[in-house]
Amino acid sequence: MPMTATKTTTGRYLEDFTVGETIRHATPRTVTSGDQALYTALYGSRFAVQSADAFARTVGYPHSPVDDLLVFHIVFGKTVPDISLNAVANLGYAGCRFLHAVYPGDTLSATSEVIGIKENSNGKTGVVYVRTQGHNQHGTLVLDYTRWVMVRKRDPLGPALVPQVPQVPAALAADTLGDAIPVISGAHWDWHLSGSPHRFADYEAGEQIDHVDGMTVEEAEHQLATRLYQNTARVHFNQHTEGKGRFGRRLIYGGHVISLARALSFNGFANAFHIAAINGGRHVAPLFAGDTVYAWSQVLETADLPGRADVGALRLRTVATKDRACADLPLFDDDGKYDPAVILDLDYWVAMPR
Repeated sequence: MPMTATKTTTGRYLEDFTVGETIRHATPRTVTSGDQALYTALYGSRFAVQSADAFARTVGYPHSPVDDLLVFHIVFGKTVPDISLNAVANLGYAGCRFLHAVYPGDTLSATSEVIGIKENSNGKTGVVYVRTQGHNQHGTLVLDYTRWVMVRKRDPLGPALVPQVPQVPAALAADTLGDAIPVISGAHWDWHLSGSPHRFADYEAGEQIDHVDGMTVEEAEHQLATRLYQNTARVHFNQHTEGKGRFGRRLIYGGHVISLARALSFNGFANAFHIAAINGGRHVAPLFAGDTVYAWSQVLETADLPGRADVGALRLRTVATKDRACADLPLFDDDGKYDPAVILDLDYWVAMPR
């Protein structure tokens, strides 16, 4: 019997996307405490609320929530077979809000709306813009974000696509975040157990914090992490095809870098217990196994939240580098161009007790 491929898929190419279409992604995922434990093993995250049920209950949670970025990665992973299986690179994010806590036992599903398409001048690739929403088993919206990804074109000689580029927010205003930040009992926050005495009032706009520590990425770690999120993008897994590509090896998933930078930021922001929003992010350069990741952060803004006496919000810019300690500044030239060592530039809001 001849071999057929009519029941399989090679993923979508640029021509297969239509602005306005909604895609329901397959394979809902029940998140378990095992997922959270493996996430901790991969990145070494030490934030107390996500690490200890007793600590979380003391400050007002029913028990420890799942790490915010684990939620992001799982929802993101649902979208890959339909959006970025044929991706060259994931380029950026905007307007990302973490809207409801997720706990072990919750089931996450995802839908995406195609909001823009733009073919690149080389005719071989283009950028697809999508807005993705993640819901739990009750239909509650837990995550909402926009991302854009560079995708291969099936037929480089085919007709050029009409560009439709959406407007995305440069940043989310602090006064829109209050409902997305869980109410906590700051009076019961144990500053010794959390790992730092520094609270919201101790930070000021403009200060820069070097997170000091570095973490070398191993091949097995990023492979395991990306499988944990059921992310099937070929650029992360298939050395047979990617070894012949532009870089000659597999790329590390950009979200892996974000989680590493967040984990490293504990040394300086140990009480930043919740990511409320990601304003924007750029994967500036690729990361490969064997590289060592460092990070530093700048406080862009401090903000009071309407009606909230328990927490304040810090807007942070976290920059991650490879094989270059962040104490060795500057990382930008006089024209604002990135140093070759920069791999991530992330703008986001965190919540911190008062």
